[in-house]
Amino acid sequence: MSPLREMKNSPRKDNIRSHFDRLADDRTRWIARNRAYYGDDRKYTQFLIPEGSRVLEVGCATGELLAALKPSYGVGLDFSEKMVEIARRNHPELTFVVADAEEEDAFSQLEGTFDYIVLSDTVGYLDDIERVFRAIRRISAPHTRLVVSYYSHLWEPVLTLAEAVGQKLPQPDVNFLSSTDITNLLYIAGFEVVRTEWRQLIPRRLLGLGTAINRFIGTLPVIRRLCLRHYIVARPFERRSDWQPSVSVLVPCRNEKGNIESAITRMPRFAEDMEILYVEGHSSDGTFEECERVRDAYAGEWEIRVAQQEGKGKGDAVRKGFEMARKDILMILDADLTVAPEDLPKFYQAISEGTGEFINGTRLVYPMERGAMRFLNYWANRTFALIFSFLLNQRFTDTLCGTKVLSKRHYDQIALGRDYFGEFDPFGDYDLIFGAAKLNLKITEVPIRYADRTYGEPQISRFRDGFLLLRMVIFAWRKLKAF
Repeated sequence: MSPLREMKNSPRKDNIRSHFDRLADDRTRWIARNRAYYGDDRKYTQFLIPEGSRVLEVGCATGELLAALKPSYGVGLDFSEKMVEIARRNHPELTFVVADAEEEDAFSQLEGTFDYIVLSDTVGYLDDIERVFRAIRRISAPHTRLVVSYYSHLWEPVLTLAEAVGQKLPQPDVNFLSSTDITNLLYIAGFEVVRTEWRQLIPRRLLGLGTAINRFIGTLPVIRRLCLRHYIVARPFERRSDWQPSVSVLVPCRNEKGNIESAITRMPRFAEDMEILYVEGHSSDGTFEECERVRDAYAGEWEIRVAQQEGKGKGDAVRKGFEMARKDILMILDADLTVAPEDLPKFYQAISEGTGEFINGTRLVYPMERGAMRFLNYWANRTFALIFSFLLNQRFTDTLCGTKVLSKRHYDQIALGRDYFGEFDPFGDYDLIFGAAKLNLKITEVPIRYADRTYGEPQISRFRDGFLLLRMVIFAWRKLKAF
């Protein structure tokens, strides 16, 4: 028997439907009365979901959140006829459907796939949450992101009291679930969590004091777990074996003449369709001329292109190279070859199988060659990795490993949204990492063995660039947390 067989309405569900039909006319008034709470919730959901996306909201009520997301195609689904009637009247540019998400045919009348599917507080009213997640999984494309937002179960006594004294929208009995509970139900249904966040330590403005506490204290580690709202972003997950994408390998290089030919002679041919892009940064040792020589010498074996960047820094070289790239997958291989070209097949396998959508190398798992990384650099890398894991809500052990891999399609999306962060990163690593986190990509780390360089000198200054990294921490906190 199908796990999605038709489910008869329970007395509890009939109760919930009748309750919301009665409250529909008053919902706008309650939202205005608690505008700080609803305003912050909408603001963070807008951060997660870019304008112009195709969005489905399950449990849309009167449609205010869906409208605030400004979708190119927006569909709201709710089982309260009265709520949907008001939504259609207030937001005629959107599509609203009366349906029960727990019924087998609830999603059959929807057209196409969606970039984002939103369940805002909906899980509290479902009799069978797993059933709904499984139904959503069936209509999800590989790129679809499921956004689940809900009350923290720790706030149950406070919310009960607020409702009793008339400060909160009345509601029937709900399921109070922890983030762990929801994560487990998503996993059972075939979703993998890519982001978890907590917000609103104080769901009131309090003449600006509540807003300040939420921005500067409520976002801190440990304390944030006490916040009222929690958000989970998940992606459908299924390991693939039939996708063999083409690859552009970018080699940014400056004063690395002695490594240019080695990058080609050591490069495995791990995809049928590959190109190598050398982007040179105004070297003083003849690196550009060496790139051109290698291109001509290996023209019969490899598709190689050479360019010289107009600006300065690795970040500028990466942006130029990725704009030039013609293939499905983009890879960075630093010209110092401290990450071995022989390790690139591991990155290719991870992204082609769907294990991750942004693959980051980590040098800090395996023992490294003596002299490969200085003592202070090692511990600075460890420290910054912990900080950025908190800021990005995904685990990092090594943010500054030069080898990073993502699809051309996702890079183009990062480039389109670059205005949010700006041209802030001379390294190129954080422009990609922050962009991947903003897009809710699944970030996966691949451990590699880090070697000592055999030619040239390190391009990074420990102290000057260390201070720059500290500035980036503050920048990232403002852009990703305290907004």
